[in-house]
Amino acid sequence: DFTRPEATLQHLQFCRERGVNIVIGTTGFTPEQKQAISAAAQDIGVVFAPNMSVGVNLSLKLLDIAARVLAEGYDIEIIEAHHRHKVDAPSGTALRMGEVVANALGRNLAECAVYGREGVTGERSLSTIGFATVRGGDIVGDHTVLFAGIGERVEITHKASSRATFALGALRAARFLAQHGKGLYDMQDVLGLS
Repeated sequence: DFTRPEATLQHLQFCRERGVNIVIGTTGFTPEQKQAISAAAQDIGVVFAPNMSVGVNLSLKLLDIAARVLAEGYDIEIIEAHHRHKVDAPSGTALRMGEVVANALGRNLAECAVYGREGVTGERSLSTIGFATVRGGDIVGDHTVLFAGIGERVEITHKASSRATFALGALRAARFLAQHGKGLYDMQDVLGLS
């Protein structure tokens, strides 16, 4: 399901009532809606990931490693770009990248995230993770996590040039669910990266 949160929850209930597994790539859920997905996974198999791309999910693993290695003295910024029709910002993928980095650093993303900057913002706090969002044209999806230190920068970037990559990942997730029982999984599980 790659629709909107309200529709996804209806589809989830339909699947739960019939004992059918579901792959969810929808983004923009509230914490309460995410809890409903977790609850359904007690009865059916659910792969829930904001991005089904194999490359993005490999990037998440690399981000976990990079954040642990670059934990001291690096400012962290997440820059994402999508087509003009995308309605949520930052993207679910950017938020997931932020969660991975924050978790690796022992932080809570809700407490350290800074979404956009404008005007006189004061000096940047070392403990923050910044987000910048671009919307325009037909950009399928670009995500960069920047670790900016003194004298060097490390960037981990993924650029999707076709939506086919998401479809291929979703098919891989569906095949994974056919081999596994009920439970809540993500693409890290599907790819054997967890």
